[in-house]
Amino acid sequence: MARFCIRLKLYYKLKKKYMSLIKWTPMLDPFNEMDRFFDSFPSQGLSSFAPAVDVWEDENNVYVETPLPGVDPEKVNISVENDVLTIEGSAEKKSEVDEKNYYRKEVKYGSFHRAVALPSAVKADEAKAEYAAGVLKISVPKEERAKPKKVKVVVKK
Repeated sequence: MARFCIRLKLYYKLKKKYMSLIKWTPMLDPFNEMDRFFDSFPSQGLSSFAPAVDVWEDENNVYVETPLPGVDPEKVNISVENDVLTIEGSAEKKSEVDEKNYYRKEVKYGSFHRAVALPSAVKADEAKAEYAAGVLKISVPKEERAKPKKVKVVVKK
């Protein structure tokens, strides 16, 4: 058990340091499930949570998508600083009766905070966000230096 705990600590230390460099693969799914398990424990208090995110890029933009059902988009703050995107806000509980016989209670309420290291250098001042059907979609244009450039090879004879 002690060996497992040491390996787990090392995994989280490396993940924190290099996460922006690791691409998603199906091989990492068991680790992602472990992350979700440990993320379910409150770290900043009983009423805060970190929403799940999907991050991908194309030639010109970096995209971040996160499900935020029941969240008022006016209460969501998005910032980009040093190529780290931060999403903060709150999801308010909309229940008239608090005394129900729940079998499961998985819908999260309270404040949320998520910071994501972006895979490329971006133009923070040109970020765009839209909220539809409970999903927040953010696109941030890449800086010119981050875009791939094609170089034609000239053969001298």
